[in-house]
Amino acid sequence: MATNSPPPPAPPATNKKLSHPLPAFAFQVQIGGHQNSVAYFKSVSGLKYETETVPVVAGGSNSTTFNLVGATKWSNIVLKRGFTKGSSLLFMRDNWMYKFPKTRFDGAIVQLNTQLQPVVTWRFTRGWPVKWEISDFDATKSEVSIETLEIAHDGLTIAR
Repeated sequence: MATNSPPPPAPPATNKKLSHPLPAFAFQVQIGGHQNSVAYFKSVSGLKYETETVPVVAGGSNSTTFNLVGATKWSNIVLKRGFTKGSSLLFMRDNWMYKFPKTRFDGAIVQLNTQLQPVVTWRFTRGWPVKWEISDFDATKSEVSIETLEIAHDGLTIAR
């Protein structure tokens, strides 16, 4: 005896545009804005900016302060990696310091997915190396020497 039961429910629709968080360990840096100038680092930080607020007190309005939009400040991009003999980061900083005229450069930080394919790119414009540093030497520790390069720039844009 056959029963007329309703068909099973359809599987839930899948969202093909579902985004998964990207890994923080997969990235590359392009100095000079060219793909063939890729460098790899232990860490990259400073991908941030802040727009200042300018408080204004209006005459006759004692209950509030109005906030106007101020200047935008770009943080320095900080690159860190293990120090090697003939470090190109130190060479880059010295080359910029003693070379005339001083030319600025563009660059990009590219975040990769787990298949190491580019997913998001942050481009900086008119960068220049403002600080180079090497980690402290300490005979009581067994650590790799880390060099740090800070790059000042005139702004970030994001491309997806």
